[in-house]
Amino acid sequence: MEPTAWCEVRLTVPLAQSETACAIAAMAAPGGFYLEDYSDLEQQAQAIAHVDLIDEDLLQKDRTRAVIHLYISPDVNPTESLDFLRGRLAENRIDARIDVGSVRQEDWADNWKQYFQPLPVGEKLIICPTWRPDPDVGGRLPLRIDPGLAFGTGGHETTRLVLEALERAVRPGCRLLDVGCGSGILSIAALLLGAADATGVDIDPTAVRTAVENGALNGFTAPRYRMITGNLADAVHGCFDVIVANIVADAVVALTPTAVRLLAPQGVYIVSGIIDTREDGVQQALAQNGLTVVRRDVRNGWVCLTCARRGRES
Repeated sequence: MEPTAWCEVRLTVPLAQSETACAIAAMAAPGGFYLEDYSDLEQQAQAIAHVDLIDEDLLQKDRTRAVIHLYISPDVNPTESLDFLRGRLAENRIDARIDVGSVRQEDWADNWKQYFQPLPVGEKLIICPTWRPDPDVGGRLPLRIDPGLAFGTGGHETTRLVLEALERAVRPGCRLLDVGCGSGILSIAALLLGAADATGVDIDPTAVRTAVENGALNGFTAPRYRMITGNLADAVHGCFDVIVANIVADAVVALTPTAVRLLAPQGVYIVSGIIDTREDGVQQALAQNGLTVVRRDVRNGWVCLTCARRGRES
């Protein structure tokens, strides 16, 4: 497959879950998708073509499952898109088989880089890929990033929403905790915006290794910039003024009780990576843990919630 080709991903899902899977596919791949569904093949053949004779190969198709073909643009990191796709399918409990076209996964990290341009985000930041010459930043703060196989280039809606929320939340000297640090982009952004220190935690050692490398690219190392491999409840201690979690709805719900214990009394809790159809469950979990949503931002079906302790909304 040429680097300029689109990457095709095929999702095979139970027929009963195909509608939800299609909605997820539409968000994961704005390039479009199409659905193979042979459950009512005979009826459709009669209604559309007015024939009863159907090709034997079609008659042998699995009527209990649907296949969704979706397409990832060459200017997007397919690894990042697939990471989101897998997460959203899992949180909706969809039993999906994922197959990728002829491009090899180990080639993706190089193929898409030629299309990754410097990306202004919010009013203060500009994300700069490390393999390009530094751009004219126009007074913005350059954030240098090489995501490797970890999530976080700033290109996805959820990451941009959190970066914009950080511009509003970070105060000089504050302490930040990044739950599910990925490439480290949110922790780096917080330090560029004036945070005193940033701690990131992720269960994926590859992500943590990538985050450490990206921190160094921006001049940030331990102890001011500390990335930890492990579980939030076991690996992180202390008190943080800003906590961010750009993960998935189920993980936000599960981790919020621990995050609240780590949140300073006047702290800000920012959660994203939430499909709008799962927002109600997240909002309920936030309320049950004494939090109030003070700002809600939505982009292309993704929700970012900025929260404070109840009674500290101002």
